[in-house]
Amino acid sequence: MRAITIAPLSEADDTLDQLTDILVEVVAGGGSVSFMHPLAPEVARAFWAGSLASAARGERVVLGAWDGARLLGTVSLLLDTPPNQPHRGEIAKMMTRPEARGRGVATALLAEAERRARDHGRHLLVLDTASDGGAASLYERCGYELAGEIPQFALKPHGGLSGTRIYFKLLQGQGADAAPSRLRSS
Repeated sequence: MRAITIAPLSEADDTLDQLTDILVEVVAGGGSVSFMHPLAPEVARAFWAGSLASAARGERVVLGAWDGARLLGTVSLLLDTPPNQPHRGEIAKMMTRPEARGRGVATALLAEAERRARDHGRHLLVLDTASDGGAASLYERCGYELAGEIPQFALKPHGGLSGTRIYFKLLQGQGADAAPSRLRSS
């Protein structure tokens, strides 16, 4: 087994087809990532085209996990926050191809997203995951703390309601005391 490589994705990459495939596969498998099944490939492609355009504008970072030329998973770090939240980022659209699960792909993606969050001066990360079948155990293993749960938050891809769990993580070595001077009041 080759080592997994984590790298940012961009509009210039030839990854749109693979991103589209991952999103369609994850939704078909019941992954709660904002879309309903069946997900039309053109809808998935448009989503990723918009996400990569947003990354080009510096509003997010889209990371991919590679095994050679095959994209195994992805996660986004959302950076486009309100003016009073320049210290915060959001983890979104964590997806791993079903056949690649259990190989550490999601853990590696999350670690790289956290590193990049620090590089962007973010010391608080937030995320949400479905209460039913979500990735709560992954996030808890990676040090995220449960802030709460909202019942009946969203529809599951195949129908029915699911709650969502809201998590946060203060990145180690960061925080209010270590916040960049641009975040401190005078």
